Amino acid sequence: MAKLHFFYSTMNAGKSTSLLQSNHNYKESGLDTMIFLPNETSEHSEGNIISRIGLKAKAIIADKDFNFIEFIKDNKTANLSCILIDEAQFLTKSQVRQLGEIADRLNYPVMCYGIRTDFRGELFDGSSELLALADNLVELKTICSECARKATMVIRRDKDGSVITEGSKVVVGGNDIYTPVCRKHFRELTKLV
Repeated sequence: MAKLHFFYSTMNAGKSTSLLQSNHNYKESGLDTMIFLPNETSEHSEGNIISRIGLKAKAIIADKDFNFIEFIKDNKTANLSCILIDEAQFLTKSQVRQLGEIADRLNYPVMCYGIRTDFRGELFDGSSELLALADNLVELKTICSECARKATMVIRRDKDGSVITEGSKVVVGGNDIYTPVCRKHFRELTKLV
């Protein structure tokens, strides 16, 4: 039976690199995959999944109304072997449930990669549902930018480098905006926990 997997971490832990490596491994074995990217980040990356080390692949864009079950049923190939989703934190709860159904009823493994919490330390909807429903939870690790401990949180900075604790939940960016930190430094820098 296929499983629903959630590979989660903070920024800079290699989530997209891991997804692209998994995709490569399937392709090298002559197997087909479907790669998805939520709409929130698609414009920033021109519809590609891009890793910080330079790997990239074209993705199918999924907005909040996208139905994964219908799309996969209508577009599957005879060799389809895996469904891969980057930035899974932006999925809706309904979409995560669809992915579970794809694993359970269509028997395709579904590998989701995403961030667990936002810059305020709050769970994203997609991540919350994946933490509740995934068969397999894998934490990808990176280190705190302030010390050598494991980073579990992320802080957002403005253009002057000051820590931001209010604002829109979704602001797409990379190292120019977000910094991975441990809980201790998240507490010290944000005063939110």
